[in-house]
This record gives sequence, structure tokens and C-alpha cells, in this order.
Amino acid sequence: MRLFSLSKPLMAVLLTVVLAGCQTIGGLFNKDESLPPAELVDFTPTLTVANIWSTNALDGSSRSGPAIDLDFANEKVWSADESGHVIALNAQTGRVDARFDTGLAISAGPRIEGEHILLGTYDGEVVLLNRSNGSVIWKRNVSSEVLAAPIVSDGKVIVRVLDGRVYAFDRDTGRRDWVYDRSVPLLTLRGNSAPVARAGRVYIGFDDGVVVALRSDDGQLIWEQRVTEPEGRTELDRMTDIDGPMVIVGTELYVVSYKGRMASLALESGRLLWVKDISAEQGLSLRRTELAAVDKEDAIWLVDRRNSTTLWRDDRLVRRDITRPVFYNDYLVATDFEGYMHWLDSASGEFVARVRIGSDPALGAPLVVGNTLYVRDTKGRISAWQARL
Repeated sequence: MRLFSLSKPLMAVLLTVVLAGCQTIGGLFNKDESLPPAELVDFTPTLTVANIWSTNALDGSSRSGPAIDLDFANEKVWSADESGHVIALNAQTGRVDARFDTGLAISAGPRIEGEHILLGTYDGEVVLLNRSNGSVIWKRNVSSEVLAAPIVSDGKVIVRVLDGRVYAFDRDTGRRDWVYDRSVPLLTLRGNSAPVARAGRVYIGFDDGVVVALRSDDGQLIWEQRVTEPEGRTELDRMTDIDGPMVIVGTELYVVSYKGRMASLALESGRLLWVKDISAEQGLSLRRTELAAVDKEDAIWLVDRRNSTTLWRDDRLVRRDITRPVFYNDYLVATDFEGYMHWLDSASGEFVARVRIGSDPALGAPLVVGNTLYVRDTKGRISAWQARL
């Protein structure tokens, strides 16, 4: 389900509708539920996918728009839950090697940076923990919820928050070094794109379809580039959020927006190198010269990043709430709302395997490390999978 954030003026306009019985604001704008999810197609599997381990070590997700994810460091898989637990699992066995109870309302992270753990919270906090014992090194307040994992760039912790501000804190002391402020539209998707950093710059995608490049040391604007022009008469029509992962290869930045376009930008100047009409909210996955995305109707795309050519598009999983597809060797892997994990041949787009991670959907895109794929579901179960190549 796609959820939305509203500014106070638009919230007031919609308040009477909400009081009339809608359970969530997001439900007002969801896909046409008169169209059912696509039925699963029959095919002959040509790949065996095995479950290596599964661990129930976290609480389930109960709030909207979490950016809680999986991370990997030193042969451990890290994750967290909204109840404040942070765990590290042995990547080979799934054994719980570390468990910290932070007492935080965790909304983003964990991001492992050296000996530190970075987190964001629903209460508008950025937190740096000691990775060895989970103790708080520093905790700083920001102006709104954190719905994208913080990153470290040039000795600074940089975080984008829901109201459009970007903060930079000294990694060692927690001192606030700068704030970049950009207004957000009245109506946006509930979520944010995490910053990406390269060579003293940090790149941020915003809810108005604009990407900016800032200097990491002082937050000064280097350039800004609009990827998608808002179009339409209503705020809903004009939504152009950049909410998913952006990727950098060489001297180019790749980005995709909701109800908008996929684009390649020159890192140095922000100049648009190419654009392609694909509307997607979950961002991009990269392998060498290929970009993978799932559009707002849940069709999966594979695109040549060098010239925007469509290599293939598959619409057999439409309206199944597909996660962002990730690369696993010569395959693309995505999960759906019923907990099925779909494996597609990246050369042809044909199905090669289908397994079920459980009865609950994945919380986000799987994480691939070497020949192992890790996935976490909305009930807090983490599992590891391998293809028998």
C-alpha cells in the first residue's frame, strides 16, 4: 500500500473525509481496488532456491512508512524494529549474536558505519550507537520524523527528514554543523530518499522532483536539477516524489520519481543526460550497465543505463505490491504482498523460480551479499536464501 503525508492546510481540507470513515489518508489515493492483483502464472522452474535459515528476532511493523532496513557488516546481518530493538545475526547461521534494546521509536536504519550504528526515529531524532555494546554515543533532535537512513560523508552524519530539511552533524561529537532547508509540496508520498555521497558532495532527492548537490563540509548548494515537472490540476496529480534509492556510477547519478521519469544526471553539473518516462517510487537497483525498477503499476523494468533503452518490461505481477527488484547473479528478485519471492532471468525477463518467504510481505527490498539473499518481513522474521547455481 502506498501511504501519503499531508501538510496541515491540505489535512484540514480532507479532515471531513477522514472523519467519514477512511482508515488512513493513504487509502484515499490507493490503486483502483476494483482491479484485482494479477494471478500468479504457471511456469516450469529452471532454478532451485533454498532457504538457508530463518530467525524470528524482531517485532513486527505497525506504523506507516518505516525505512527500517537490513545492513551487512563483518559477517553479520543487522536490522531493527519500531519497538527499539537492534539485532545482529550471524550471516551463516542466523544466530542472534547481539541484541540491544534502545528504547527508541526506530523509523530508519540501522546503517553500520565502522564501529557505529546510525538510526533515525519517529520522534525526530538522529542517534549514533556504539556497535559493540549498543550504548548511545550521542542523540540529536531534528525538526520532523526521519524516514530515510542517515549516512556518513567526510566525517559528518547527514540525514534527510520528512519536512524537507537536511542536517549534518559531526560524527564524533554530534555537533550540528549545518542545515539545508527546502519546502515540500502539500501532498507527498510518506517516505524519503536517503542521501548519497561522493567526493565531498551529497546528493538529495526531494518530494518536488528536484535533485540537489550540496557540499558535505558546509551544506552550500552546488546545483539543483528538476527531474520531473509537476503536472495536473490537483495536488495528487502533481506528485513527483523522489523516494527510493538513487545510484552513482562513474560520473553519473541515476534517479527515478513517482508519476514522473527515470533520468541520468551529470554529477559535476546536474545536467540531464537522458530521461525516460517511467513512474516509480521505490528507486533503482544497479548491475554494471543495467538499471532495474518497479513502476507504480508493479511492472518490472530493466533499462540500459548508458542510453535509456528498455531491455525488457514484465507486467505479469501488476497490482501485487512488488518490492524493488534486486540483482542476484544473473537474476532479478522481488517479493509481493502475499510473501512470494519471484526470480526472473535478467537476460530475458522470464520466471525461473518462485518461493514463499512466509505468509507476510517483505518490509522492503531484499539485501544481496555474495551468493546469499536476505529478506525481512513485516512481522520481524529475517531469512536467508541461496540459488543452487
